[in-house]
Amino acid sequence: MAGRNGRTVRDLRRGNRTALLQRLYFDGPLSRFELGPATGLSSGSVSNVVADLVADGLIEEAGSVDSDGGRPRTLLRVAPHSGQMIGVDVGETRVRVELFDLALTELARAERPLTQDGYDVDGIVGHIRDGIAEVLAAPEAVPERLLGVGVGVPGIVEHTADRGAVVHGQTIGWDAVPLEELLRSTSQLPQAVRYFIDNGAKTLGQAEMWFGAGRGARNAVVVLFGSGVGACLVTPEVEHGRAVEWGHLTVRVRGRRCRCGAPGCLEAYAGAESLLARWREEGGRPPEDADEETALTAMLAAAYPLDGGAPDPVALAVLEETAEYLGAGLSDLINLFQPERILIGGWAGLQLGTRFLPAVRRHASTYALRHPADKVTIELGRLGPDAVTVGAAILPLADFFARGGRRAEPVAEDRHPAWRAALEERAPR
Repeated sequence: MAGRNGRTVRDLRRGNRTALLQRLYFDGPLSRFELGPATGLSSGSVSNVVADLVADGLIEEAGSVDSDGGRPRTLLRVAPHSGQMIGVDVGETRVRVELFDLALTELARAERPLTQDGYDVDGIVGHIRDGIAEVLAAPEAVPERLLGVGVGVPGIVEHTADRGAVVHGQTIGWDAVPLEELLRSTSQLPQAVRYFIDNGAKTLGQAEMWFGAGRGARNAVVVLFGSGVGACLVTPEVEHGRAVEWGHLTVRVRGRRCRCGAPGCLEAYAGAESLLARWREEGGRPPEDADEETALTAMLAAAYPLDGGAPDPVALAVLEETAEYLGAGLSDLINLFQPERILIGGWAGLQLGTRFLPAVRRHASTYALRHPADKVTIELGRLGPDAVTVGAAILPLADFFARGGRRAEPVAEDRHPAWRAALEERAPR
């Protein structure tokens, strides 16, 4: 039966379960006494919901605390082993697949390096499929507890009613690739197991906002700095984050040709691929046949020798120019969105690290308007190279919470999963 606001008793129960699960997940362990004020539920509702969730195996006791003059209060927490998620990072040098429990503890991992075929669609689909099979074969895996598979990809992700997630990845040669459809057609997973596909910068941003350096911020930008550059914007209006194609802002008219085909994009000057290309053009000598990560390591060693020797002036000059372009690009984000925090992640951002950060901050401050520049902090992300896979795994986790801890129906019955609403509804502060 539906009430005046259109909500049924079932909706109410699901909402109560969601509220309690999320509060325990982000702020637990908590006692039943604390859960009432924390969720706004009555003591009777808390008792009923807790009993349901305990019966379902979703929450468990986690010790006790003394109360004021009464019996000790039992603490509750979400049971980490009551569900598992898979996170996939379709990165620039490899495809990484990780299996997590509900506490986002890594249980198993598989990696597939990208070869000269790069982003061949069939190859990427095969890497994801094989990686999923590998982690689900690990001793820690319990396939019947799998809540879903989250996938972070380069490019713009369009969620369609008939084909699921379709990826428009101009820089990698993907033109309307129906990735969800391809994965489902080749996977051995049951139909009830969902795929949740989104932009990799967005999944990185979601991870940092929920569990990393973004916690507590209401307005932030999380930057993915790898072969190219991308960003995720988080504001009170878009708490779940929105991927922005920041790398394709024009920073120089008739400038260097970008991977997307346009001239003068930020990515053509600030991405690791262009950074290494400019080093070669100026006479630098990266290791033969080295991948980008190895080549960037060599460039950093040449520019900042650990033995105290003279730095390679070409490598140093290119890195300093890149810091200026990156700082100028950040100034656009500062002027446009006035964030309180900017976080830099991605494999190249983490490699360049704290040595690169002071110059980036200085240039961002120089190019940005003074008032918003004075209010922003620019830091490195805290979650390391696994941040995209963690953020991807959050997508099925958020869907699970939005359903009140119930597993999803088969995908054919619902092409619009609840995870988007869950991310909008609850971003940890």
